[in-house]
Parts: sequence; C-alpha cells; structure tokens
Amino acid sequence: MEPDPEFNEIVLTAMTKRAQLRNWIVSGCLAATCMTGCKPTERFRAWRDSSDVSYFQNYVTQIEYPDVNAPIAQTVLQSPTPLSIQNPSELQTFDLTLQDAIRAALQSSEVFRSLGGAVVAGPAGQTTQIDAALTELNPLSGTQAALAAFDAQVNSQLFWQKNNRPFNNAGNPFLANGFEQTTGNYTNAITKRSATGASYALRSSVVYDNNNTPFRRFRSDFVGFLEAEYRQPLMAGAGSTYNRIVGASNTPGSYNGVLIARINTDISLADFEAGVLRLINDVEGAYWELYFAYRALDAQLSGRESSLKTWQRINELQKVGSRGGEADAEAQARSTYYLFESQVNDALSGTAGLYTSEQRLRYMMGLPPTDGRLIKPSDEPLQAEVAFDWEGSLCDALTKRVEIRRQEWTIKRRELELIASRLNKRPRLDALTQYRWRGLGDHLLGARNPSNESASLFQSVTEGNYQEWQAGFDYSYAVGLRQASAAVRHAQLNLAKDMTILKEQQLRISHDLSNASRQIARSYAQLQINYNRIEADKLQVEVLRNRYERGLINISFLLQAQQQLATSTSAFYRSLVDYNLALRDFHREKGSLLAYNQVNLSEEALDGSMQQAAYQNGRHFTPRDNPEEVMAPDRISQGAMNPSAVGLPPGASAVRIEGDESALGTSPQVVQ
Repeated sequence: MEPDPEFNEIVLTAMTKRAQLRNWIVSGCLAATCMTGCKPTERFRAWRDSSDVSYFQNYVTQIEYPDVNAPIAQTVLQSPTPLSIQNPSELQTFDLTLQDAIRAALQSSEVFRSLGGAVVAGPAGQTTQIDAALTELNPLSGTQAALAAFDAQVNSQLFWQKNNRPFNNAGNPFLANGFEQTTGNYTNAITKRSATGASYALRSSVVYDNNNTPFRRFRSDFVGFLEAEYRQPLMAGAGSTYNRIVGASNTPGSYNGVLIARINTDISLADFEAGVLRLINDVEGAYWELYFAYRALDAQLSGRESSLKTWQRINELQKVGSRGGEADAEAQARSTYYLFESQVNDALSGTAGLYTSEQRLRYMMGLPPTDGRLIKPSDEPLQAEVAFDWEGSLCDALTKRVEIRRQEWTIKRRELELIASRLNKRPRLDALTQYRWRGLGDHLLGARNPSNESASLFQSVTEGNYQEWQAGFDYSYAVGLRQASAAVRHAQLNLAKDMTILKEQQLRISHDLSNASRQIARSYAQLQINYNRIEADKLQVEVLRNRYERGLINISFLLQAQQQLATSTSAFYRSLVDYNLALRDFHREKGSLLAYNQVNLSEEALDGSMQQAAYQNGRHFTPRDNPEEVMAPDRISQGAMNPSAVGLPPGASAVRIEGDESALGTSPQVVQ
C-alpha cells in the first residue's frame, strides 16, 4: 500500500509548527532572563527616607494600642491627692479591727494581693479565685474533658455523586457506550467507650444507585446494612483502673484520665488555699506595721515636745542672762529639737512611716490609696506569753501544711502514673465481635410486600434474610516494648523525685518552725527588756531634769536622756509588734494560720441544676448499714479535710519515722 502524499504533508506541517513553538518559548525565557539580570530584590530598610517608604511599610512598623473594653474603676480614677506631711490629727479617722481588715481583703481579692506588687510586672504568675475552676473546666486536661472521652459519639455522613464516563466499546450490544450513574451514600454510627476499655458501636449504611448498567433487576436500588460491634481489650488497655488513669490516650506516658484530672483539681485547690494564706499573712503584717507606725510617731512626737520645752526654757534663761542659758546649751537644745522634727517627718511619711503603712493596708484591703480618712487599728497586740507544745506543733506542721498536702497529691498522681505505665507494658490483644444485617430494595421505605422481600430496603433488612457475623482476636505487639519500658522508668524516676522533694520539704519545715519558735522567745524577751528600758529612761529623764533645773549638770545629759526615752519607747512597740508577728509566723509554719485568724474555707453550695442532678444520681445508690466496714479499692484520698480545723484531719496519720514500723501512721509508699 503506497503512502498518502496528503497525509504526509499534514504530518510535516504539524512538526514544523511544533518546532517553531518550541523556539519561541526558549527565546522568550532567554529574553526575560537577560532583562531582569542577577540583581537581588532590595531588602526592606526601616531607616529609609520617609518620602521613599510605602504606606504599607509605615503601617506595619508602628506601635498600636489594643482595642479592649477595659474601663478604669472610678474608685481608682478619682483617688484624692496622696497624703504627704499633713498633720494626722487634722484628718478624719475610722477604727478598724484585724478581723474586719481580713474580711475586707478576702471579699475584694479576686486576685490574691501581695505587698510586693508583682501583679504589674508578672501578671501571669498571680493566683486568682477562679484558678481552681479553670483547672476543673480545662477543655484539654480538666475533669469534664476526661469524662468526655467516655461520652457517646455520633458520626453521620451524607454524600451525593454524579458519574458520567465514556467506554471504549465497538459493536458489543451488551455494553453501553458510556456509564451514567447517580448515587448517594448515607452512613450513621454511634460509638461508646466504657470505663473498662470496651467499645460499643452501632452503624448503619444506605447506598442509593441509579445507573445504566444492563441486566439490573431495578433501574435504581437501595443497598445497606445495620451493624453492631463490640471490642474488649484483654491485655493492654483493659480494666477500669487503667482507663480511669490514662483516659482515651493510647500513647505510653500520656495520662489524661479522670483520676489524674481530679488530682490536678485538688492541686489547684491547694494552690488556692496557699494564696489565701499569703493574703492573710500580708494583711496581718500590714495591720500590725500600721499599729507600730502610730506608736513610733507618738514616741517621736513626745520626744519632740519634750525637747521643745527644754529649748524654750533655755531661751527664757538666755533672755534674762541666768545660769543655764549659755549659747552652747541653746544650740544643743535647738539641734535636738530639729533632730526630733526630722524623725517625726520620717515616722510620718518615710518608707516605713504612718502614711506609707496605712496605704499598704489599704492596698491589701482593696481600697483606693486615699479617701480623706485615715485607718486606725483598734485591736491591741497580745502581750501575754504564749507557749506551744513543740511535738504537737511539729506533727501538725508536717501533716497540715498546705505545701505538704500539695506535694502528697503530686506523689499520688505519680503513683497512679506508674501503675498505668506498668499496665500498658503488655501486648495489645482485643476480642472483637460483629453482627450485620444486610438488605436490598427498590425503594428506601414502603409498605411491606410479602411476595417481594426487596420491595424496600427497610423490609429487606428487618426480615433478616441476609445476616453476617464475625468474631475473633486482634493482636498487636511492638517488639521489645521500648517506648512502654521507657514510660515505666520515667514514671519511677518521677515518683522518686517527688518523694525526695517531700522529704526535703519536711526537713525545711522543721527548720522554719524551729526558727519561728525561737523568734517568739526572743521577741518576748525583747518585749520585757524594752519595757524595763522605758521605766529606767523615764526615771532618768525626771532625775536629770531636776538636777539641770538646780544647775548641777550640763544640758547635754538631759537631751541625751530624752533621746534615749524616745528610742526605748519605739523599741518597746517594735518588740511588741515583732512578738505578735512571730506568733503569726509560728501559726503559718505550723499550718494553723486559718484557724488562728478564724477563717474557714469551704466549697460553694450546689446550685439548682447541680443539686437536682445529685438527687437523681443518689436515687440509684443505697446507703450501707455499716459504711465503716466497706472496703473501697484503689483509694485516692483519706476523706474530707477542713484546713481551718486544729489537729490532724480525720483519717490522717502522724509522721512516720523511716525504719520504725511502730510509729503512728504511714507515709506515701512507692509502688513497686
């Protein structure tokens, strides 16, 4: 057969055009490269001339102010001018007891304040009243998030699809030249996981198919099934203990179960209690410091008045030219007066002065810096000698301190993590069962037709003529269990670390309690000594004044005695305040500061919905006739505990001495 010249010409023309197109593309690429060259893109420079900078560059480099609806409190914005050196006797005062100060501070402290003022420099590290609620409601690690892993999950999908495909068919009468199809797929599944690790599933699937394939019974049909599945872990992942610790995670070392979440909430409650303790400690300290500021100011004022009278008397003697009115005596008296005047100003407006101390107490109570009134403490410090039982106090400190309880919760969490990590160091073996009902129908729904089981998909499935089942085991195993073994060792080291920290805390607390006890004895001894100093200095001033008036001594002795009297008076009140602060410190170290200040911590009462839910859940439980004999496996806590109570909490134990099995109580044990 000879080649067709016309066909050859067409092929040659196509090849020529293709070559020309390829040449045009190559030429265009070379021209673009030569025009742009190898010059890099100029970098953005913030210091370029403003006339050469685009609007966008100016916009992105400016500092902006956030658009937040955060109004300033009127009590803060309308604060009067701060007090400086005004005479406090000209200001209006109001008496305040220590209990009222603590009550006001607790009621106004949404953020637990401290005298350091760290809320401005480090707001992220502040303790607030809602921290425990934030931990409880954390959507990732809170108690509700852990319980949500066991909630029923519903998953539904509905898709429609149109297919139209050509077939390479030449003369086959049994095949169409193209495939046309309209299909829909609806799946629905509900799954539930139990506390033992088992999972339940109920699934349904409906597929609608309308196509042009020949030899079909129905032009369009509905095919589907109803399936039930049950899967139960037998080794790794089995048991309520494991699932309550780990939760829904299957990764070794990840623990997000409800027990871990609840312990995290208990730790946050301990942090809340620690914040309350710090607040009460600072309020009481500010209260007694304000009391001392008043007494120190009174001592300096008394000294100033005494020195002023002495100076005035010398001036009168100097005017009449009598003995004792010499120029050097007048200069000494005048210098002593101005010395007292300087000390009065410091006692009034210094860093530890009256106005500064009063403002510190105002801040702790949540009041504005000034409001035209002056707070005046109405409680008198305790002057009686207080003796503590050392052994009982040490036992309370090692069991009731919130830091100890917080660390013990951490140890309990580490123990649970170690239990879960060991339970997870096993192969995965699941028992699996499935049962399925299938069906086919011309329609999805319809009246039952006894002579045609495929009249509708619903009839075909419910009649149960087509049933399938499957049962077996699903086994998986990581050779060597390297990750699970590392998780066990990691949990062991974490537990050992926290146990070591607990022992170190106990040692430190014993030292701090010992130092607090020593400070009580020292401050009380100083209180007695300074009281005797005052009596001696008063007598000295009276004797020297009489001798000076009779011309027997120099004025310098009297002036020095007046200064000593003011110093000893201030020292007496300083030791009195230190004694009361030492008592506060001892109760703080002992863990009884809440009871000492008559503060009680309790959970808020249940609201209506929660109370109704508790009632409904309680209907399914029957109280035991002998609850004290009921053994609860896997106990997490020893029961309720009142932080404000004195003595050991119910069910708590005294300190256990290592190696002494006869000692009272037990300490947290390392899980072997």
